Formats: sequence, C-alpha cells, structure tokens
Amino acid sequence: MTDQPHTKCGFAAIIGAPNAGKSTLLNALVGSKVAIVTHKVQTTRAAIRAIVIEQQSQVIFIDTPGIFEPKRELDEAMVEAAWTGAGDADAIALIIDAKRGFNENVERIIEGLEKNHKKAILILNKVDIMEREKLFALTTRLNERFKFEETFMISALTGSGVKDIRSYFAEKMPQGPWLYPEDQLADLPTKLLASEVTREKLYLKLHDEIPYASTVETESWQVKKDGSVRTEQVIYVERESQRRIVLGHKGATIKKIGQQAREELSEMLGIKVHLFLFVKVRPNWAQDPERIRMMGLEPVKKKSKKKKPIKRPTRKG
Repeated sequence: MTDQPHTKCGFAAIIGAPNAGKSTLLNALVGSKVAIVTHKVQTTRAAIRAIVIEQQSQVIFIDTPGIFEPKRELDEAMVEAAWTGAGDADAIALIIDAKRGFNENVERIIEGLEKNHKKAILILNKVDIMEREKLFALTTRLNERFKFEETFMISALTGSGVKDIRSYFAEKMPQGPWLYPEDQLADLPTKLLASEVTREKLYLKLHDEIPYASTVETESWQVKKDGSVRTEQVIYVERESQRRIVLGHKGATIKKIGQQAREELSEMLGIKVHLFLFVKVRPNWAQDPERIRMMGLEPVKKKSKKKKPIKRPTRKG
C-alpha cells in the first residue's frame, strides 16, 4: 500500500517446536500483543501475521503453530499450516528453547528444512537462564547439524537481542511496495482474534484441567449504534465433565474467563465489548473439519489408498 523509492517488503516465518517462545518473540518484535501467550505447549493453532516496520522495510512475520508429531486431524492441520507458512516466506527463523536443547522435535524440524531445501537462521531463546558453557556447546552442535545462515541469542521475554533480529530481517527483505498500512500491527480477522483472546484466558484459568480438549468460536459480532460490540462465543469441550469444569461452581469460572477476555478485547480494540460466553459439548471436535476451518486452518486431505484386487485361488483340475 506504500510505494516509496527503495522500500522493501517480505515475509519471515518463525518456526519451532511447541512452547519454544514463538508467540512471545512475535509480540516483542511488534512491540505490542498480537499473539496469545501461555505456558502451555501448542497454544498457537493458526498462522498469525504480524507487521513490523524497520526503516524502509516492512517485514510480515508469520507466527506458525509448533511443529510436533501429529496425532489428531487438528494436529495435522496445525503442522501443515506451519510448513505452509515457512514455504511461502522469503526468510525462515528456527527458534529453539535453549534450556530444552536439541531434542526429537528440533531434529524433526531440521529434517523438514533439509527435505524442502530451505535455508534458515537459528534463534536460541531463553539464553538468559543458560550457563555460558552449555550454551556454547548447544550452538556448536546445532550448527554442525545444519548450516544456519546466522545465529542469534535472545530472551524473547525480556526483549534482549530482539532488535538485532528486526534489523537482520529488514535487510533481507526483497525490494517492493509495502502491503499493509503503517499503523496496522497484525493481519487477523477480528472474530478470530476475539476467539483467541478468550482461549488464552481459558488456558490460563484452567491450567492442566482441559485446555487441549477445548476450543473457542465467535458465533456473532454485532456493532451497536453507540459503537460498542455485542459478541457471542461458544467454548467447545469434549465431555460433560469438562463442561462443568469450565462453568465452575455457580458459573464462577466462566464468569471470570469472560470478564478477563472482555477487558482485554476492549483495550485491544479501543471500544466497549459486551461478551457472552456459552459452553457446549461436542465430542471429537478436534477431528471435525468444520471446527478446524473455524480456527483459520485447512484440514489435511487424506490420500486415498487404492484397494488391491483380491487374488482368488485358481481351481486346479
């Protein structure tokens, strides 16, 4: 949208294992909250685009779901979204939790980069809580395993080292006009953003009780005459026992979740939000293609296996 001489614009994908700090880094790069963050793995489900302007460059960072061994259709869609985001990007960053080090998930991602003939930079996160000797050994091992273009050591939580990443990607972007207005921070439909905010509060409130068995969908979004918004959301869970947990004693839990989500949405959007939450049981929702699409993901098409003709024994004689 901005066509000035010598402007640059491009996409940079941030990939990594679940809970490596991708969303925290994305928020630090933007300087504002655009992605939900919890201490739970697999918090990010759909790819989120965040827009960063650095000098003459507009860098569109893609926060992808964590890459792991998928078990459900939802998992497969998430992993597919991560690799699609990486495939469409002008540059790729692999972020690794330095404390966790080199594990099976990291190896799986490196194999994926090799398989797709992709180049990448290495970002070691949480280096502020690592011993120098262990950090040096990890860096050496990772760069021996894969030829990274650059290595950055950061703390996404404190912001240490984040400025260097902004500058690096700004320099790497191809020349071209900016794709977004200067004041836009993210490219995410408002209804999906609202669902994500409520899901974050749900995760933080219920800890280990039900998060991965739940999802949130915004069913209505009505702008009222006074400029405020009335919205209805449904929290889907898989069992009646989980529904009771979300509701809490006399509805106390869902009331608290709704209050926190409403306050944050009002602050983020700059308008008054009237939020109404409902809880419904939908068994195996994570296997439902319609629910997966509601999250901004695309179900992975299964390859049909052709049945081999049955060989019937020939009658002798």
